[in-house]
Amino acid sequence: MTRRHGFPLRMLVVTGIAAASLVGCGMMSRSNTVAFSGAMNAASEVPPNMTRGSGMAEATLNKETNVLKYKITYDGLSGPATAAHFHGPASAGANAAVVVPFTNASSPIEGTATLTPAQAADLMAGRWYANVHTAANPGGEIRGQMLPKM
Repeated sequence: MTRRHGFPLRMLVVTGIAAASLVGCGMMSRSNTVAFSGAMNAASEVPPNMTRGSGMAEATLNKETNVLKYKITYDGLSGPATAAHFHGPASAGANAAVVVPFTNASSPIEGTATLTPAQAADLMAGRWYANVHTAANPGGEIRGQMLPKM
């Protein structure tokens, strides 16, 4: 059995079944999560400082539920961390208020938070940053802008 252009009808049916199977297992569907990361360093602080600390902030946002899961790791700070949190909305080079405080400031910092729609939109737009504070740098010792991973 063939179609007008010479393709066997059986091949079109098999191809359609295979595509439906891939959609069913999620291989062709769009993910409802977005991953973010931000390399943390002292030069990104506003104003910058001269410490040698560094870190990485990683997070995933479920776009349907607005649940954010995050993990922040760091080392080389001038002293123990006194606080850590996400700030926003702010572009790189600007400061903003705390939007998600972390209950623990010791590396690694892991947790979840449910965001408001406005917070999720700011995060998606790259207007959040992760910040770790110390006694020597109470305004922030290391900072990383949270940007969507491509």
